[in-house]
Amino acid sequence: MPETKVKKDEDFNEWYNEIVELAELCDKRYPIKGMNVWRPYGWSIMQNIDNLIREEMSRTGHLEVYFPLLIPESLFKKEEEHIEGFSSEVFWVTHAGENPLEEKWLLRPTSETAMYPIFSLWIRSHSDLPLKTFQIVNTFRYETKQTRAFIRVREIHFFEAHTCHKDFEDAEKQIKEDLEIAERFFQKLSLPYILNKRPEWDKFAGAYYTISIDVMMPSGRTLQLGSIHQYRDNFARPYNIIYEDINGDHKYCHQTTYGMSERILGAIIGIHGDNRGIILPPAVAPIQIVIIPIIFKGKEEIVENKCKKIKEILDKIGLRTLIDSRDITPGSKYYDWELKGVPLRLEIGPKDVENKQVTAVRRDNFEKIQVKENEIKEIIPEILGLISKNLFDKAKKLLDNNIKKFENIEDAKNKTGIIQLPWCGREDCALKMEEELDVKTLGTPFMEEQCNLNCPICGEKAKNWVRLAKTY
Repeated sequence: MPETKVKKDEDFNEWYNEIVELAELCDKRYPIKGMNVWRPYGWSIMQNIDNLIREEMSRTGHLEVYFPLLIPESLFKKEEEHIEGFSSEVFWVTHAGENPLEEKWLLRPTSETAMYPIFSLWIRSHSDLPLKTFQIVNTFRYETKQTRAFIRVREIHFFEAHTCHKDFEDAEKQIKEDLEIAERFFQKLSLPYILNKRPEWDKFAGAYYTISIDVMMPSGRTLQLGSIHQYRDNFARPYNIIYEDINGDHKYCHQTTYGMSERILGAIIGIHGDNRGIILPPAVAPIQIVIIPIIFKGKEEIVENKCKKIKEILDKIGLRTLIDSRDITPGSKYYDWELKGVPLRLEIGPKDVENKQVTAVRRDNFEKIQVKENEIKEIIPEILGLISKNLFDKAKKLLDNNIKKFENIEDAKNKTGIIQLPWCGREDCALKMEEELDVKTLGTPFMEEQCNLNCPICGEKAKNWVRLAKTY
């Protein structure tokens, strides 16, 4: 079968760019760099990803909201650390028509400063807590580095959950719930990840602490898919989010957020794809099963009728199925659907009709399986489950094989993947490691591992391990 011009294991970045275009996921020719057009197939995948997170939000009692895109400068500037963290990334609106605005507006880079003045109006009593909301919106950040579809863009498809709580302990329970949500969500996408507590100098602007959700890409670089933030009352104070407790005392709320972006789709493409195209986890594939009629002269009707019957069976058990009836060769159809990552192909020809079976071909490993017609309802979902598991296992192997521990800088030099070194906890030592190894600090493993070695920079006893890697 045809393969990509650029091979994944030879030049991952060029392979990625080629695959995104060939699979018709987005169009990068829009005249503003980093603001791409979602094509129907790519948007359908992203909507399925959104639906999975909506299911998790509904299950955990979060309510969906939708806040305006524009934020007045005065609201944005209320949290000094926050505006300092985003000041270089903001797009400003200065005119309405030809008239200068009395106050500048900005396109939201994230939504704390838009939402929290309203939260202060919604919350009055302890009975209003916890407040658990989320929205799926576009955010805007002026990205100056090289843009890459889904991975580094200026208009970002973004999920963000915002919660308010009576105290720090209740907010910590929310962090625990967010971690459980992430585990369930990324399992469905066959994406294993690591959790890192970001260093103080690189946590989210205004946060008490930040946990990043990072995956390993086949290029040897990590990609941050999302983050979970504990704010304490850092935002509640400037935005006056106060509640009256059971004793009549007024207290500031404690807050958390959980955010993820379209980078999830970039990870799915990059981690699971091969030289024939993308490979989609069944949970988010717009078409989970494509049925290919194998037509022979004089047998057209019986094959077409059998395809329709099989589709009806699969439709009834809730699987997204398509019959490809185009007047082109079966080989051309195989190529198209392999390129677009459809998890399972069913081939039905006259012999299959005669034997009351279908020939199933897995996209992840191209294994062919004969499935009896009376077993389709049981066997096909099982095969889809095996595909998801295989994709996860392969990605987990990639991740595990690329986490490497070293005791000193010399041994870590010129190594790819995620490098773990003993660390005393001081910023200058971590920055020296970055400089020596040409990497970025990911942070310390969340649920920290003990380290009894010495920091390779200053020689003092290490507090924990620190993870470093080249990143996107």
